[in-house]
Amino acid sequence: MKAAFRKHPAGVAIITTMTPTGPVGLTASSVASVAVDPAAIVFSVTRATGSAGAILEADGFVVHLIDDDHSALAQSFAVSGSERFTPEQGWDALPSGEPHLPAARAALRCRPLQTVAVGSSTVVIAEVVEVLFGDESSPLIYVDRAFHALPHAD
Repeated sequence: MKAAFRKHPAGVAIITTMTPTGPVGLTASSVASVAVDPAAIVFSVTRATGSAGAILEADGFVVHLIDDDHSALAQSFAVSGSERFTPEQGWDALPSGEPHLPAARAALRCRPLQTVAVGSSTVVIAEVVEVLFGDESSPLIYVDRAFHALPHAD
């Protein structure tokens, strides 16, 4: 199954939250819309430790739908121990406290509704409580173990 999904393009998101020890985040390619009313999304994480564990325990988080200008940022959030949340990367904080990347195509501020353990992964269903729009440029996708720009439709 892994080989089949390597060939399946997926949009790229960076999911962030704030913890008592500071901001955390991870790169995800499993984000999907579930419902419009109530507005809900779904994504999965593969372990309940580190950044994924912090997001699973959070009362709120932000799902940033990013563009091809942020491929290096997506890579840094995909690798444990990489430099994150630097001023040069353009982060700020929402009034609710979560880290926010204003240049993301869209940022979905969410609160968790339900989690479901499936094998070594956890599926998260979340309510979208706010949508913030940023820059319009080419979406970033992940396919065949690499990030790629999807040409912007005019």
